[in-house]
Amino acid sequence: MCGLAGEIRFDGGYASAVALSAMADAMVTRGPDAAGLFQQSRLGLSHRRLSIIDLSDRAQQPMVDQTLGLAIAYNGAIYNYKELRTDLQALGYQFFSDGDTEVILKAFHKWGAACVERFHGMFAFAIWDRTTGVVTLARDRLGIKPMYLAETKGALRFASNMQALLATGEIDSEIDPVAFHYYMNFHAVVPAPRTILKGVRKLPPATTLTIQPDGKREERVYWAPTYATPEDERTLSFDDWKVRVLDSLRVAVRRRLVADVPVGVLLSGGVDSSLITGLIAEETGGVGLETFSVGFETVGNERGDEFQYSDVIAKHYDTTHHQIRVNSKDRLLPSLPSCIAAMSEPMVSHDCIGFYLLSQEVAKRVKVVQSGQGADEVFGGYHWYPPLMEPNATVDDYARLFRDRDHADFLAAAGPAMRDGDHTADFLAKAFDAPGAERTIDKALRLDTNVMLVDDPVKRVDNMTMAWGLEARVPFLDHDLVELAARIPAEYKVAEGGKHVLKEAARDVIPADVIDRPKGYFPVPALKYIQGDTLDYVRGVLDAPVARERGLFNREYVDNLLANPESHITNLGGSKLWQVCLLESWLQTHGL
Repeated sequence: MCGLAGEIRFDGGYASAVALSAMADAMVTRGPDAAGLFQQSRLGLSHRRLSIIDLSDRAQQPMVDQTLGLAIAYNGAIYNYKELRTDLQALGYQFFSDGDTEVILKAFHKWGAACVERFHGMFAFAIWDRTTGVVTLARDRLGIKPMYLAETKGALRFASNMQALLATGEIDSEIDPVAFHYYMNFHAVVPAPRTILKGVRKLPPATTLTIQPDGKREERVYWAPTYATPEDERTLSFDDWKVRVLDSLRVAVRRRLVADVPVGVLLSGGVDSSLITGLIAEETGGVGLETFSVGFETVGNERGDEFQYSDVIAKHYDTTHHQIRVNSKDRLLPSLPSCIAAMSEPMVSHDCIGFYLLSQEVAKRVKVVQSGQGADEVFGGYHWYPPLMEPNATVDDYARLFRDRDHADFLAAAGPAMRDGDHTADFLAKAFDAPGAERTIDKALRLDTNVMLVDDPVKRVDNMTMAWGLEARVPFLDHDLVELAARIPAEYKVAEGGKHVLKEAARDVIPADVIDRPKGYFPVPALKYIQGDTLDYVRGVLDAPVARERGLFNREYVDNLLANPESHITNLGGSKLWQVCLLESWLQTHGL
């Protein structure tokens, strides 16, 4: 897990070592262990390293293979790198390191950009071919690892986070009105290739981008699972699918234990992280397994922790368990500015601060953790899925259940320059019309897994863990498991309150008390029911002269939110006031 950056010039000039260094310096927390820079006329790469696989200097990046004429900067983890290394050695390739970075280089030399189809893991990389001058960028199937792009005068820059690009200057930092509409309506999800800024784009998941020396580019989508049960699997019973799910998840967890350092678990106490803990204990015997939970104080009737459930699992598997208790006044509020600074894009989910503070403590103990993100999207765990099982359900039903506000409310909230068409409705209609899923429920599951998940939970975990040099691995996003889940009839996933087939599979591993508990979310009550010191913080952000001058929001709307925050809650249980504040705070934090 690392941070990469690069510049490609198309105007005959040399890649800027100053810009490359600035980008690397902006990603120190992503890679605190080492730094490197490679520059060859029009192409430059820089890198910050977090040492996880092959801790020696032989695996430093950018990595250059003089024999093959290739250079790479890479972020991620290829879990099947040892198997691929053996295959490549049989084909005559020789290796000078013991890690996965060099395996990517050799695989690229042998199979070209199609090598990504052989990788099990999470990755974003840039490879330069000395002979042709071609640069290839790639991103993993579920977008677990980020890749941001910015056009500058005569050049293209790319990096693992937006902060690195902004550190170079020369970036158009105007707000993209379409992205602003997504942010305000689609739970702050801004689908690729857009970001909230006009001058920054992101490479979509499951995509390779080939860039010729003259600037000509070609994108290729290399993975798009079909959401339907194939003919040869339609006779499978519920129990058959249950066995397959557990077998596939066991493989996914085992793959994510590949490391030259210990691997811990972010244990929330829910089914997903509890099941991961159980499967790791099965695989390793549980010796020395460290687990971590975070909790906040209760506000009103909303409990701020789920320790009662995480404690059950920790005791059951005799893990070395760490409870991290956060007082909102003493730790949450003082940490908000640095948490927001760690966001590559503004992310409204309350639990960003929870992951941020959790990661701060976890990173003191381990460098790698497994986490349960993705199970709700992949296995149908959210409350908006059951209504979409109805035969006459449409994209409008999905929008009604998921959107933070309808278009009329958006027009009331937005400042004059941001009022535009219903871009979110247009995006949803196009996504639902795409081939590869027939039923509304399957269209929703596909959208949530391939878009919402990528630019909300997955990005949140990457940003907040990497803020402290911590690598998070997500077994529920193993692409084999995701493909399997896409083939399972939706009835088996959505039934019984959601994730039915996963929960039944879990009964063979973890205590029933954790499986049959009421569904919970990562609770951060202070950012949902905004009051007291938190309200003072929010008011300070929104009353700042720069916020008033920016005019993103209708001031009357903002004043109504400030007057009664608890009356303005979204369909997903979020605070509309925090949504407005978070965007403005993100812009102020990054000096935009």
